[in-house]
Amino acid sequence: MILGKTREHWYDSYPLIRQLVALQPTTWFNPNAAPVEQALGDVGLTAADVADASARLSRFAPYLQRAFPQTAASQGIIESDIIPVPHLQQALSERYQQPLPGNLWLKRDSHLPISGSIKARGGIYEVLKHAEDLALAAGLLTLDDDYASLDSDQARAFFGQYKIAVGSTGNLGMSIGIMGAALGFQVTVHMSADARQWKKDTLRSHGVTVIEYASDYSVAVAQGRQQAEADPTCHFVDDENSINLFLGYSVAAERLKKQLAAAHITVDAQHPLFVYLPCGVGGAPGGVAFGLKLAFGDAVHCLFAEPTHSPCMLLGVYTGLHDQVSVQDFGIDNVTAADGLAVGRASGFVGRAMQRLLDGFYTVSDEEMYRLLALMEHSEGQRLEPSALAGVPGITRVLADSQGYWQRAGLNSQNMAQATHLVWATGGNRVPNNEMEAYLAKGRELLSKG
Repeated sequence: MILGKTREHWYDSYPLIRQLVALQPTTWFNPNAAPVEQALGDVGLTAADVADASARLSRFAPYLQRAFPQTAASQGIIESDIIPVPHLQQALSERYQQPLPGNLWLKRDSHLPISGSIKARGGIYEVLKHAEDLALAAGLLTLDDDYASLDSDQARAFFGQYKIAVGSTGNLGMSIGIMGAALGFQVTVHMSADARQWKKDTLRSHGVTVIEYASDYSVAVAQGRQQAEADPTCHFVDDENSINLFLGYSVAAERLKKQLAAAHITVDAQHPLFVYLPCGVGGAPGGVAFGLKLAFGDAVHCLFAEPTHSPCMLLGVYTGLHDQVSVQDFGIDNVTAADGLAVGRASGFVGRAMQRLLDGFYTVSDEEMYRLLALMEHSEGQRLEPSALAGVPGITRVLADSQGYWQRAGLNSQNMAQATHLVWATGGNRVPNNEMEAYLAKGRELLSKG
């Protein structure tokens, strides 16, 4: 029995669950997706909230530029570039034996400064927001000050009175830990069993306390929450429910809009934009997708990509049960090489907020992510960690459904030929070289077998 119903009852009510349980790559285009003007109200946040987050990041830019010299070129703004990947597009067309019209691009959050993953957006933003709140309340800072003053022994001594805790599979912990420690906070990262050792080692080298668990992400989060609840000086970064994390991610969209314009890429009804976002608990892709819908309206189509072993957001939105149901309830093991996506229960906040704004979901096997990792490196010279490759097959899933999703979304062959497809690369450039070589060797071996 699963939540009071037999497995067969679930299969009859939600046929796709049978495919998910069988670990088959699955695509589901959301029949409940609604026009942006109708669905934005579900989120409970507005463009003004995103603008406020963007302004806060601008205030902190002088501090970031001083504390992290690698941000000097961008004047303290944490942002990644976009690059065309035509050789990958051709390789995918050959691999999947499918014509792929339109143009494929890569958003390189894999190369974001400081922590080298998409989590540098939301994670660092939440730490900065908390630091600003504390500093303003204590009179250490005013909104008109030069925030570079926070890179000082005085400021670090002040923040050293406070603690930050987070549960993580790896990349969020990296962003929270590195940023929090730089400011002077006492940071504890509770890491699940699937977190990479090098990420734990990196955090410890920054003076962060890392507590390891033999269990998965949900246990690490629960332990982090418990630590914070017992200590009034401890701020818990709640990856499952944090509005601040969500807003930190959402700022990416307006910046992307400027990047696309600079590249002379039009986005409108006749030139649709498809964005493929790897999804773990949902905060990062949810925040980015919210920002994208604000920036581009119905001209942007957002799809979440998950491992076949961890399809928590697909399961939650498909059934409408969100965080009331987990993949483990159905015997799916939540064990995946895509450590950043190894989440069994999706964020209820993100699922409910975004359930009518997300256009589709699909799952990818670990083996295929490894193959695509090798294919990406061979065709474009881009080295990404396995979870960052989940977005790559999205273009093939969308273009294969001309009789279903295209018609519901008002798309046709003409505007699909003018479409832009953007793979959001979520991490990879901080992976140690020996580990990356092992990833590539595995991917090449799998590719050679088909």
